[in-house]
Amino acid sequence: MKSAARLIVSGARAKARLARLADRASVADGRIETAVRRIIATVRRGGDRALLACARRFDGVRLRPADLRVPTSDLAAAYRALPAIVQRDLRLAAARIRRFHVRQRERSWSIRDGAGARLGMRVQPLERVGIYVPGGRAVYPSTVLMTAVPARVAGVQEIVAVSPVGRDGDNPVVLGACHIAGVDVLYRVGGAQAVAALAFGTARVPRVDKIVGPGNVWVATAKRLCFGQVDIDAIAGPSEVLIVADGSADAELVAADMLAQAEHDPLAAAICVTSNRRLAARVAAALDRQLASLPRRAVAARALARFGAIVVTGSVAEAVAIANRLAPEHLELAVRAPRRWAERVRNAGAIFVGQDAPEAFGDYLAGPSHVLPTGGTARFASPLGVYDFVKRTSVIEATPRAIARLGPAIVRLARLEGLDAHGRAIERRLGMGGGA
Repeated sequence: MKSAARLIVSGARAKARLARLADRASVADGRIETAVRRIIATVRRGGDRALLACARRFDGVRLRPADLRVPTSDLAAAYRALPAIVQRDLRLAAARIRRFHVRQRERSWSIRDGAGARLGMRVQPLERVGIYVPGGRAVYPSTVLMTAVPARVAGVQEIVAVSPVGRDGDNPVVLGACHIAGVDVLYRVGGAQAVAALAFGTARVPRVDKIVGPGNVWVATAKRLCFGQVDIDAIAGPSEVLIVADGSADAELVAADMLAQAEHDPLAAAICVTSNRRLAARVAAALDRQLASLPRRAVAARALARFGAIVVTGSVAEAVAIANRLAPEHLELAVRAPRRWAERVRNAGAIFVGQDAPEAFGDYLAGPSHVLPTGGTARFASPLGVYDFVKRTSVIEATPRAIARLGPAIVRLARLEGLDAHGRAIERRLGMGGGA
C-alpha cells in the first residue's frame, strides 16, 4: 500500500468511499454460490466419503473415516499439555465470558389474565448446536470460547464443534479451548462441507438444530443456503471497525486499533472518522510506521488499500451520524466524554467507550461474545448470546369461563376473515350449535 495519507478523505470523496465500504459485502458471488450448492448436494449424497474427499481437495489433508472425530480424551490431553500461562489465560477468558452471559438467561413464565385464561412462555435450550471454528489464515481459540460458553450457559445438551485441520495436524490451543468451553465433540472438517454435514447429518457427524460462529464467504454462503433445514446465528461478512475520534485521541492508538482489524482479512474494513484534520494526518503517519513492522502487513495493507479510510468531518456529531448509517460491527469512541456520545449511538454490534477499551479487549476476554453483526446488519441484529441457544414455546390454557367471555369476539373475527370453521369451533364450546 502507498502512504496511508491517501486514505484521508472528506466531502464528496468521503461519501464515495463510505458508499463503497457500505456495499462491499452486499453483492453475492454467483460462482461461489454455485460451487457451494454443489458441495452441499455432494455431502448430502455422499456423507462421510464426501467430507473426506473435500478435505483432500480443499485442505490438502488425507483423513480416514475414523479420523473425522477428535477423541474426547484428546481435548483434555491437549489442555493439560499447554503451557501454564496459556491454561490460565483460557480459564480467565472463559470465566469472564460465562459471568457476562449468565445475566442473559431467560426464565419461563405464566400468568392468569382477567378472563381466566392462563398464558405463558416456556423457554427451553436447544438440544444440539454446531459451532464453526475458523482455520486457515489464523487460529481462533477465542471463537470456541465466545460461542460454546454462551451455549453451555443456556443449557444446550450437546455442543458439536467443527474446524478444518491443517497439514500439521490438530491445533492444541483450539483443542484445549474446546475442553475449557465444554465442547462435547470436535470434528476435523471445515468449509461449506462442514456446514452441510451439520445441517443434514452424516453417519459420523450428527445433525444439529443450529449452527453458529464466523467463517469465510464459503461458510457464510453455506449457512445461508442451509437456513431452514437448520437455524443459523447470522450470515457473517468481513469484519470491520469504525473509530470516531476527536482532537483528544491518541493517533498511535487509533492506528493500532485500525491495524488490529485490518490484519484479519484482506476484506476487513478499518475506518477512522474524525472531526480533527490534524489528527487524521497523525493517524496516517502512525499507520505507515506501525504497518512496516507488522508480521501480517501484507494482509493488513491490502485491507487498508481496499476498505480503509480516514474520514474528516465537521463535527463529532456528524461522525456519530456516519457511524449510525454504517452500523459497524465494532464502534470505538475515542472522544472526550465518550459515555455521552455512546448514548447517541443507535446502530453498532459493540460499542467500545473510550480509548482504554480497544476492540481487541472485546475480541478476547471483556465478556460479551465477539460474534457480532457485520455488513450494516447491526441496524436490526444483535451480538451472539444465550438467547440464541434457546427456543420459546407459547403455552395457552383456557377455562369455560374464559371462552364464554372471549368466544363471541373470536367468532366475529373469524367471520371477518371468512374462516367459518374457526368460528364454529368456538361456537361449539359456547353451546351455540356451530352449524351442521
